Amino acid sequence: MGEVNLLRTIVYVDGYNLYYSRLKGTPYKWLDIPALFRDRIVTPQNPASEVVKVKYFTSPVMASYARHGKASEEAQTQYLRALLARSAGFMKVIKGFHVFQPTHLPAYRVGASPNKDDLSSVWMIEEKQTDVNIALEVYRDSIQGSCDQIVVCSNDSDIETAFRCIRTDAPHVQIGLVMPLREVMGENLNRPNQRLVQHAHWVRHHIRDEELAACQLPQNIQTKKKPASKPAHW
Repeated sequence: MGEVNLLRTIVYVDGYNLYYSRLKGTPYKWLDIPALFRDRIVTPQNPASEVVKVKYFTSPVMASYARHGKASEEAQTQYLRALLARSAGFMKVIKGFHVFQPTHLPAYRVGASPNKDDLSSVWMIEEKQTDVNIALEVYRDSIQGSCDQIVVCSNDSDIETAFRCIRTDAPHVQIGLVMPLREVMGENLNRPNQRLVQHAHWVRHHIRDEELAACQLPQNIQTKKKPASKPAHW
């Protein structure tokens, strides 16, 4: 039997997209991300894949905006500590940031179209750098020969340009796409982004509840300092 050439695979996870599209409102937030993608998604998709790195993109929670205030901020801190301790050297967290800024948007009036002369003052929160960070990381890793396959977990069309460039500049690199969507009675609850699908070599259209349930971190994880523990409100 000849030796199997494994596909060196890097997984890129859009934390914001994963949370709001799939994890929010579920009991599965204490998720072992490397285990989910390595054992439940990438390897079953292609047993010749070898996940060598997981890159997780997120931004620090702002307590003043979060539902649970300071507790939400602490929950994220505990989670990132747990992930990094559990997968030391295997997982990398890449952070962007949030900005609050006042703006004016058309007021909502029942039965009426948006009117630029009827504006309301609102605070708008935006996550900055995450999309750019993902695009640069997937392109750079592909061009530099760091991997044979990239697997991106996102449903955000902002990565389309990076996919298109990789198909042109590094055609030997396989592109896997995992949509962080729910499946209900055999159908996707949300629509997959076709702008991304058209560039991928393979697509996983959803992540199942049973897969999330099987990949939960232990309640407490030892770190170099005090243990990282699952937040009470998770």
